[in-house]
Amino acid sequence: MISRKIPLRRAAVATDKSRETAQPPVLPPDARRLVQRRSPMDAAACAVTGMRRSIARCLAGALLLSVAAAEAAIWEPSPGHVQVPIWPGAVPDAIPDPEPESVGPPAGRAWWPRANDVSRPTMTRYAPRGRNTGAAVVVFPGGGYRFLAMDLEGTEVCDWLTSRGITCVLLKYRVPGSGPWWDSENHRRVYPKVQTALQDAQRTLGLVRQHAAEWQIDPRKVGVIGFSAGGHLAAAVSTHFAQRTYAPVDAADTWSCRPDFAIVVYPGHLWVHEDEDRATRDETDLKLRPDIRVRADTPPTFILHAQDDDTDGVEQSLAYYVALDQAGVPAEMHLYAQGGHAFGLRPSGLPIARWPRLVEAWLNTIGIADVGDSR
Repeated sequence: MISRKIPLRRAAVATDKSRETAQPPVLPPDARRLVQRRSPMDAAACAVTGMRRSIARCLAGALLLSVAAAEAAIWEPSPGHVQVPIWPGAVPDAIPDPEPESVGPPAGRAWWPRANDVSRPTMTRYAPRGRNTGAAVVVFPGGGYRFLAMDLEGTEVCDWLTSRGITCVLLKYRVPGSGPWWDSENHRRVYPKVQTALQDAQRTLGLVRQHAAEWQIDPRKVGVIGFSAGGHLAAAVSTHFAQRTYAPVDAADTWSCRPDFAIVVYPGHLWVHEDEDRATRDETDLKLRPDIRVRADTPPTFILHAQDDDTDGVEQSLAYYVALDQAGVPAEMHLYAQGGHAFGLRPSGLPIARWPRLVEAWLNTIGIADVGDSR
């Protein structure tokens, strides 16, 4: 138990500012190539400037460029990787007339690959490099259940884990509104009746186990890692596995959706008092929100948080750790004074930046993977 009172801060609205700060303001190669090509306006102007091309060719070029731009309007994995839909047909509890999926931040902000308005969730497998440990991790990027940080908390995580001999499956789950989210216009947190991100997580764990032989994975060594809202999703799927939250659709749903281990990094939406007024809330009450029900068979969990996180306060992790401890679930928690929010794996010079080594040691301790020879 926590014996001292820890000073709490007002829960801040989860925004993408910290992630934008962490992103290098450089366009990816595909986007740079697209920018370097002629725009439709250039194509239309070529006839006016006397270039020796017909108007028909100019218009055709503009049309082809428009099609290429449209095709590049959603997040895509790097060459050599393919994202595949996780639902074979209709997506359960789909919202009517969803906004088209897009990639990148709002206009005027430094570009980075955040996925927006995902209505057709996908998974992308990243095979281990070098020795295969047989372990697999499903990755849940964060983004406040409003968008997905596909690089900082997605592909960069897969680069690390695959270099340690672990198969990665990056889940592009549905957003927005697929889990608890902050309504900034009405200044309140919204809990959807159906948490569709949880459906996507359950489905993906079943799919990974269904493909275990093909992907050379041990189906008893399949875990999850989540960041921020993705950390909440990791806790949600760790406590909601006895029954699917959707009607089974095929053989993949006969496989267990219980993670064998969970890594929860600066999670949000867990502490029961996170939205209450500081003047009246009980700061010593480290209970979880009622949608997260820890039980004795919740998987072993690694938790990481920074005390100066002003987006999702450290109380989120403390509440989850207390619940795990009270249920007798093996849990390892690491708290650091500095680190903020959305730091991912990027080097900072702070002690918290060494957290991947702690995870590697923990995976060895719980018998999932000895990654020492995979460096």
